[in-house]
This record gives sequence, structure tokens and C-alpha cells, in this order.
Amino acid sequence: MAVRTLDYSALTGPVTRADIAVWRAQARAAGKSWASGTLSVGSLIAVGFAAAIFVFVFRGVLTSFFTGGIRSGDPLGVLFPSMFIVVIAVVAIGAVRSRVTRGSRWEQWYRLSQFAAANGIRFEPMDVAPSYPGEIFHVGRDQKVIEHLVTGGRFLDIGNFSYITGSGKSQQTHNWGFLALALDRAMPNIVLDAKANNSLFMSNLPVTLDKKQVLHLEGDFDQYFTLYCPAEYERDALYIFTPDLMALLIDEASPFDVELIDQWMFVYASRPFQLTDPAVLQRLFTIADTVGAKALNQTARYADERIGDPAVNMVSRRGARLRRPVRVFGELLGIAFFVGFMAFWGWSFFSSIFGR
Repeated sequence: MAVRTLDYSALTGPVTRADIAVWRAQARAAGKSWASGTLSVGSLIAVGFAAAIFVFVFRGVLTSFFTGGIRSGDPLGVLFPSMFIVVIAVVAIGAVRSRVTRGSRWEQWYRLSQFAAANGIRFEPMDVAPSYPGEIFHVGRDQKVIEHLVTGGRFLDIGNFSYITGSGKSQQTHNWGFLALALDRAMPNIVLDAKANNSLFMSNLPVTLDKKQVLHLEGDFDQYFTLYCPAEYERDALYIFTPDLMALLIDEASPFDVELIDQWMFVYASRPFQLTDPAVLQRLFTIADTVGAKALNQTARYADERIGDPAVNMVSRRGARLRRPVRVFGELLGIAFFVGFMAFWGWSFFSSIFGR
């Protein structure tokens, strides 16, 4: 499959505030909930915080100017601090307006909407969490999609996804970039953990996979990815990941994690995609049109022999999901601690009774 040709000019061309205002007004009229806001909470907090600091620092100076001017009857003594406050207010309002128009998320969304319209793609600035089976979509809470592009024909979804874990001081928002490509055949759950985005001795993936499921492939593929596949599905993985597909993955997708699950191929980035950057978008569409196309071709005739009927498009329960490691040591340590505590408590209790 050839790499598609797209018009990226909307991402780099000139944009005016009037363009953004008209687009937002049309979105509000269409009932789009994301278009109803005016200022972001962050902008309001930042401006309020700056104003509070300004008043705290300069309150003595301003008070002195005002009272001195009023007492002396000097108009300039009153006019000067008044003009000073007006100038500060105008600057603050201008900063906020700039934040919500030029160079802001509104401008990014406007550009992406124009890019989508020029290329026959659907764009959504904000969306509910998708029902994808991929591993990042089932972690945490308050899951949502922020900016995504969905194509017609062969379903392709490129966007950013966020969720929250923890609570209180340990609460953390996680942001991912993702690419979702629909496949024709159901796949065993296979994960390629890219080594380029891992931290020291740790995977960036949000879930831990059982190391017993690691499959080593030929050549230098292991230098770029750690491949996990369900037990007894090693031959299936070798059928899917042929040398030419492995070469494409190394050349085009080595910075990203890849997952096959059900009838989907997912590509994950552990930070959001800058979708208004033409180079980023072009790379993602190239991945879909090269790696994705090869994966579609390679899996077109795949059938799980454990099902017994190639016409049944499904994978056995054993191969449908990868296993998580059983934390035996931690569980045994907890049990040992509990038993030791109860034994100590019992010994203390009976000693206090019979030792009298």
C-alpha cells in the first residue's frame, strides 16, 4: 500500500482571531460541548495569581500615590496610579485573549479541523473514552480522548488519550499518543515493548507482563523490541512477524510500543502527539500505510488452529490476552507478616494471663 498524500497546509498557514471566533461560534451553534468554554481554568488561575502578587507587592506604593494625590489635590497624583492599573489590566486581558486564541489550544483545534476538512478526515477536539481493547485504555479513571483524527474507509484513529491514577498528593495524570488501526482477522494478544522509550531497567507500559511470555526473534529485532506473546502461540507470532514486517517496524515504529489484540493494531507513545506538527502527522500516517498495511496483509489469512474452524474469526481464550505476573513473593511476605503478628499477639495475650 502506497503512503497516502495529504494536504498539510492548514497546519502551517496564517490564522486570524476572526477565523477562530467564527469556527467556535459554529461549533457552539452545533451543540459541541467543548466549544462552550471561554477561558481555561488554568488561565483564570494564572491571571488571578499574578494579580494577587501584583497587589501584594505594590499595595503600599499605590496607596501612597492615591492618598498623597488626593490630599494634595494634585490630579496627576491620582491619574498616574490609575493609568498604571489600567495598563496592567489591559496587558493581563491581552495575555488571556492570546492564550485562548492565537497560539492556544483553540488555534490548534482550528488548524486540525481545517486539515481534516481538506483531507476528508473527521476531527474531534474532545471525546469520550473509546471502547478499544488496548492496554492503555483500561487503566486509571477519568479516561478521555483529547484531539483525534478518524479516517473513513479502513478505520484509522490517531489521537491523544489521558487518564488519572492515584489520589490526593499521589494523583497523577497520564497522557499518551495512540494510533488505532482496524484489522480483518482476530489476533492473539501480542505486545512489542519498544526499548527506545523505556527508562532504566523499566518498561514504560502501564501494565506489567509476565516475562515467561517473551519470545526472541531472529536478527537484531530484540535490540529494538521485547515481544510478548501468549504461551503456545509462539508459532503464530512467527507466522505474523515475518522478516519484512520486522524490518518495517524497526525502520518506522521503533520509538513506539505496538500491540495486536482482537481485531486491532495499536501504536502507543508515552507522551502526547503534537498533531499540529506536519512531520509528526506524516510519520504517523506513514506508519499506518507501511507497517499497518503489511500487518493487514500478513494477518489476512490468519486463523487460530485451536478453534478448529478457520471461518470462525476469533482466538481461543488462552491466546486472547497476555498474562500478568503472579506476585507470589509479595503475597507470601504479606501472609508471613500476618501470621507472625498473630503469633506475637497470641503469645503476649496468653503470657499476660498465665504469667500472673
